[in-house]
This record gives sequence, structure tokens and C-alpha cells, in this order.
Amino acid sequence: MPHTIIEKCNGCGACARLCPASAISGEKKKLHSIDAVLCIDCGACGRTCPQSAVLDTEGASCIMMKRSEWPKPEIVIESCIACGICIDTCPAGCLALSERPRKKGVDAFPYLINPKACIGCGFCNRECPVDSITMRKPEKVVVQGP
Repeated sequence: MPHTIIEKCNGCGACARLCPASAISGEKKKLHSIDAVLCIDCGACGRTCPQSAVLDTEGASCIMMKRSEWPKPEIVIESCIACGICIDTCPAGCLALSERPRKKGVDAFPYLINPKACIGCGFCNRECPVDSITMRKPEKVVVQGP
């Protein structure tokens, strides 16, 4: 079952702007809907909805999260086999293969080329055949004054 939008939707369009599959449609200030055929169940719509009007695949209401708190992939390059599955799987296109090898004579490795584009779906983590990817909430950087 794909994500769904319920009557609490105020038509702000935040979900539609973020959906990497273009599965969400609706008029401004009116109830939006998710096309079940196009939905890839990434959950980005639920994390961005200010009304908590998106239900997940289990029927539970999704809670809005600050984008700065969305999980991001961390790749353990020592165990990564550079197969590229994570890159191919990413619906946001935010992973790429490095331009330089890990060590002399060793293949390049995937990395998060565009952290702001990452929707925190975790597809890269689920599809990694050697479990080299972990989804982690970014740590807050504390700036200390003089």
C-alpha cells in the first residue's frame, strides 16, 4: 500500500514539490492525492507535510521533520564494493561515484554528492549488498563564540 493523503491536507503543495516520483497532485489550497502507481514509498511527503496529513504504508500518520534532521547515508568505504547499486537506487540522484580511488589501484567509491537533495528514504541502505550504508541523522554543529 502506498502513502496516502487524508482530509487534513490544506493543499500547501509541500509534498508535491518534494516528491521524486511526481506521484502527488492537487490544486493549491485543496486536498492533494497520491497516485498509487507512481508512489515509490520513500516517505518524503510525510516528513515534509506540516499538517500530518500523510499516512504511511501501515496507515499511521507521518510526522513532519525539519529537513536538517532527515537521515543521510553514511558509507563505510572500507567494506564498499563500489557496485553502484546505491547510486542507481537513489530517487533523488544525490549519490555519485567519486572521481578518485580509495587507495592506489582500488576502485572509486560512492559518496553523497548533494546532501541537500537527499530525501532520507534509505533506499541506498536497503539495497546495499554488503551493508556498507547506514542512515544517520546529521549531527548538529555547535558554533562556539569567542
